[in-house]
Amino acid sequence: MTSICYCSSFQRLCQRYFALFSLILLAGCGYNTIPTLDEQVKASWAEVENQFKRRSDLIPNLVETVKGYATHEKQTLTDVITARAKATSVTLSPEMLSDPAAMKRFEESQGALSSALSRLLAVSESYPDLKANQNFITLQSQLEGTENRITVARRDFIQAVQAYNTYIRTFPGVIWAMITHAQPKQTFAAPEGSENAPAVKF
Repeated sequence: MTSICYCSSFQRLCQRYFALFSLILLAGCGYNTIPTLDEQVKASWAEVENQFKRRSDLIPNLVETVKGYATHEKQTLTDVITARAKATSVTLSPEMLSDPAAMKRFEESQGALSSALSRLLAVSESYPDLKANQNFITLQSQLEGTENRITVARRDFIQAVQAYNTYIRTFPGVIWAMITHAQPKQTFAAPEGSENAPAVKF
């Protein structure tokens, strides 16, 4: 009788340890998931920055080309130069992606540059010679391509952040998030129509 009780107790003990081991093993399977998803967020963010820099690098040539034809548009040109300077001065390291205020500053600075560029491009409609300039046509093509790349990079970044945030808020990721103090990442606001690249017309 004692032997039967002993066997029964031993079985229950084994079952408990097995359940505990299985739980640890299950949670352990996700141990590497957080850093993996974090690296995907960082890579996506690097591409976002790369495409915004590409756009910024096009602006000096664009301004110089417009300046040669639109001599009466000094304020518009100044606005673009000022917006570009501000946008390039607001940087966001991967470590700051959990800071809502930092993300807001970055997004606002890039939005102000987009707005200034739109006003500059609207000015070109009044200058037929400018619109026919080969350098201007080339810049148009490059800027349009860059805007498309920005849209794709933003979309990929938003998706990477969503995957990361979802994981650290659900089981078993939430366990490792508490242990490693993983914080949700911030992402771009997605206004209506943001899935489409802005039309860049000259």
